[in-house]
Amino acid sequence: MKVESLEGWGLGLKKPLIIAGPCSAETEEQLLETSQRIKNEGIEIIRAGIWKPRTRPNNFEGIGEEALRWIQHVKKQTGLKFAVEVATPKHVYEALKHNIDMLWVGARSTTNPFTVQEIAEALRGTDVPVMVKNPINPDLALWLGAIERISNVGISKIGAIHRGFSSFKQTKYRNMPMWQIPLELKRQLGNIPLICDPSHICGTRDFIFEVSQNAMDLDYDGLIIETHRDPENAWSDAAQQITPEVLGAMLKNIKFRQPTSKDKDFITILGELREQIDHVDRELFEIIAQRMEIVEKMGLYKKKNDVTVFQKDRWQQLSETRTKWATDLGLNPEFMWDLFKLIHDASIKRQEYIMNTPIETLDERNK
Repeated sequence: MKVESLEGWGLGLKKPLIIAGPCSAETEEQLLETSQRIKNEGIEIIRAGIWKPRTRPNNFEGIGEEALRWIQHVKKQTGLKFAVEVATPKHVYEALKHNIDMLWVGARSTTNPFTVQEIAEALRGTDVPVMVKNPINPDLALWLGAIERISNVGISKIGAIHRGFSSFKQTKYRNMPMWQIPLELKRQLGNIPLICDPSHICGTRDFIFEVSQNAMDLDYDGLIIETHRDPENAWSDAAQQITPEVLGAMLKNIKFRQPTSKDKDFITILGELREQIDHVDRELFEIIAQRMEIVEKMGLYKKKNDVTVFQKDRWQQLSETRTKWATDLGLNPEFMWDLFKLIHDASIKRQEYIMNTPIETLDERNK
């Protein structure tokens, strides 16, 4: 898959890319004032919601095509570039007709391959930059598939936006970051620009700096942040928007780090530490392999004695001892318990296989 770097998008972009603007374009005056104040903070690309796919009806769903004409006027007055969300082929045609510089496919659209394909077909023959938000649910394949559909119609100026994932867990975030998913996307797609959307991850302005810094520490290519002239009175998602001035101050405090260093001492020391990590990881894998050998012996013993794979009392004992061990070792007990559950689940599956496989087959396999 051919993917252009930000510098190849033809818009004078460079890392870190900062995109800011209101969740929704509400009035031409609001859009112009917000854009001018964002420009004063040194930001040159404005995001603006034109069509708003709301979770429930009767909420503000965007101004629509009229707001595209406002954008044209604001572009002429400010020289700024604009990005908008598109969810249908008609949105694509209207946005391009009004000279929108960048498009993005929203999380709800990414969830539906049919919708993404229709949008992709509308993009065929164009070279507009397109960013694809992750789907609402933590499904890497769905995200990859949406990006591939856009790429398959000839779009090479393509990026990914990480806006977090819906979860039933109660956390301080509106959407769980699940950083491992976008990082795996980056690993698989190589040079694709990866943009963080802290506004939608947080759902409240209180944690936007924290999430933005985390993204930069993970070598993201930029941020897209909802910014409004008067956040408290915004027509949509008021709690997660910040003023242009707050945004400017926040960006000055974010540490934008390099992915590597040419310092010889740094390279030497980092290399030594990585060798230590490799050694420890190898030992960890060997220990897990030893554990699985014991698990197989337990499975065979249970099978021969007609005992169930799972025993509730033993599970309770594991829960109490493993979390205590984690705490005693200064490790995060929640993280370690999640890790242990993965190992235990694999152990259960192994024993279930043993339970449902004839002894002769198992004996033949172990020869």
